[in-house]
Amino acid sequence: MSFVRTVLGDIQPHEMGLTYSHEHVVIEESFPTIANPDFVLNNTELISTELKEFYQLGGRTLVDTMPANCGRNVTKLATVSRNSSVNIIAPTGIHLEIYYPPHHWRYNLSDEELASLFVKDIIEGIDEYDYGCPIVKRTPHKAGLIKLATGDESITQHQRKIFQSVVSAHLETGAPILTHTNGGKHAIAQAELFLKLGADLNHIVLSHIDKNKDTGYHKELMQTGVYVEYDSHFRWKPGEENWTYTLLENLLPEYSSRIVIGMDMARNTYWKSYGGGPGLVFLLTTFRKELAARNLDAYFEKLFFTNPQNLYSFKNIS
Repeated sequence: MSFVRTVLGDIQPHEMGLTYSHEHVVIEESFPTIANPDFVLNNTELISTELKEFYQLGGRTLVDTMPANCGRNVTKLATVSRNSSVNIIAPTGIHLEIYYPPHHWRYNLSDEELASLFVKDIIEGIDEYDYGCPIVKRTPHKAGLIKLATGDESITQHQRKIFQSVVSAHLETGAPILTHTNGGKHAIAQAELFLKLGADLNHIVLSHIDKNKDTGYHKELMQTGVYVEYDSHFRWKPGEENWTYTLLENLLPEYSSRIVIGMDMARNTYWKSYGGGPGLVFLLTTFRKELAARNLDAYFEKLFFTNPQNLYSFKNIS
């Protein structure tokens, strides 16, 4: 039976309601925030305030995407979920190399050892210390997806090890997979590697693909069976073409069952509660109005309800 695993427990897919598919709800002070101080998102009161507004406008679920030992704080994710009544799906897995110190344990562990850590996050509960301490203390808050990332360069041997560990955990648990791409690069190579490793492409989403302006590339990618996630809608500069909307106009008529949408607000300067913008409710206000203006409002249900429910559900897990 399908289910979705949130930090406060398992729910049925239809209980997800309106879902944002790629977010950063909490980023604790950590190695990534040393170089990027505006990545810090750890004030539970401010975060809860913004999530409450999201809930009031109809939002129900957020997919967090900060994986193991690079700013993840599952206790705070659980706190803001309780405060706001918003479902939060927490990740395990490994992010891009730049978000870890040079001699991090990710480089020394085998793919089997990494997979074991991911499986325990999913089945037993995420470590309170986020694998940053010799003591592991499992919380009751379990991971509901697995993340990996590739950069500008071709997929490296080390990244292939991460792919193997993530797919092993995915096959053992049934957990969905979310990936990071830099500017949509190497997305097709990611999909091909997942296929080679035996992953279920119906439960894999590749993020930030709308940074790539080639509609043919998008079509080829979605024909593999993966989902794509778009989140650049508010990032295009004033006066230039908003390629997120252009891509949606060209692709939704044929590929509406393969696209999901997020905000990816990894900087506190994007959060209204931190004094920035456009704020979490952008997709429920400005974006939705733009869809209607372009005669795309009929696809809203798939983008925010049907597709996330299919994508983020677990399959065949005991």
